[in-house]
Amino acid sequence: MLVLAGEIIRSLQRESKYLLCVSTFFYKMEPKLLKLTYYKIITEPKITIMKYFIILISICTLASCTQPTHNQDKTDSKAVSVFNDSPSDNPENLKHVTQELVAPPALPQHEQVATGDPVVVEVKLVIEEKKLQISPEASIWALTFNGSVPGPMIVVHQNDYVQLTLVNPSTNTLIHNIDFHAATGAMGGGDLTQVLPGQEVTMRFKATKSGVFVYHCAPGGAMVPLHVVSGMNGAIMVLPREGLKDEFGNPVHYDKAFYIAEQDYYVPKDSQGKYKEYAKPEDAFEDMTEVFKTLTPSHIVFNGAERSLTGKNAMKANVGDKVLFITSEANRDTRIHLIGGHADLVWLGGSFNDTPATNYESWSVVGGSAVAAIYKFREPGSYAYVDHNLINAFTFGAVAIIKVEGEWNDDLMKQISTPSSIQK
Repeated sequence: MLVLAGEIIRSLQRESKYLLCVSTFFYKMEPKLLKLTYYKIITEPKITIMKYFIILISICTLASCTQPTHNQDKTDSKAVSVFNDSPSDNPENLKHVTQELVAPPALPQHEQVATGDPVVVEVKLVIEEKKLQISPEASIWALTFNGSVPGPMIVVHQNDYVQLTLVNPSTNTLIHNIDFHAATGAMGGGDLTQVLPGQEVTMRFKATKSGVFVYHCAPGGAMVPLHVVSGMNGAIMVLPREGLKDEFGNPVHYDKAFYIAEQDYYVPKDSQGKYKEYAKPEDAFEDMTEVFKTLTPSHIVFNGAERSLTGKNAMKANVGDKVLFITSEANRDTRIHLIGGHADLVWLGGSFNDTPATNYESWSVVGGSAVAAIYKFREPGSYAYVDHNLINAFTFGAVAIIKVEGEWNDDLMKQISTPSSIQK
């Protein structure tokens, strides 16, 4: 088709005398044709001119229609609308597996590609109300799932079932529940999981949509933000059954994975400007409400506290590793940047059903969501994973460090000269 277009243009050139620009006809076509930005108006009758132009425009239209679109990595035979319901399974007849949850930034053991039929993944979250030192000057009553901020990452595959047991020990003082953004119906499960201290509940939902999603406590009214900004949130990853795909639809495997959550706190101060302490969680709620009404956090950190992912707690990788980073923010918008690297692939909005964007320098995480990105480390050294509102990163502490070992590649970067006095 493009060869034919070129022949028509050359014919026009041979039979013409004057120059005129037509580069706009060749948008989205073969780059070489873009260079043919001028041709001469032929001296033949107008009918011949119209014939050439009709053929040429038809070719351009057909060529543009054949260009692959953003989501044409799925063949027509495999394309399924998001409005189509997932295949029905009877979970009573499916295999049950227990997932041992771990504290972030680690992820539980999991397969990247599902083997066999969907399963029922059993998980257990125990609510713990605990004192947590979030900075050298401040501590809070943290409301947690399994004792960590954020709560542990859950990993399943699309069309698996998540069977959750939520436990609220009698040592706690508050009503709690859980809202899964990955779930369908009943306020994400929140309406089915309200538990008083001393109670537990079990619920099940089908993971019909692939991606990374937030979960959080949502007991109702003002208690929803109070619980979320007290640390009661986490994330679940629902992998496609065939695993992740790159921008061309090819399988992509990650060597390591880390879960990083940005957490905003609203700790009240006394009249002397010192952070206040409270005997039990509910004692702080009235003062906290006044603080968060200002929409100004007292603390913005990664994984629950300042320096939780730096120094001895820094994450580790090797040159050549493809590392999956999952970042969530249950309450506020943030923007992530890997200093010294990029997002080779990033699933904006957290949806694995969409083609990943490539080569992003920074990427947004909308409040109440999670986003996944993969970067292949190509140089050794320390990398800073930051909220690129740099005030949040370096004044508040929303920063994590990845220490990467391996051989230096001079082709990617080389110091030509060391610092020395300026030569006149």
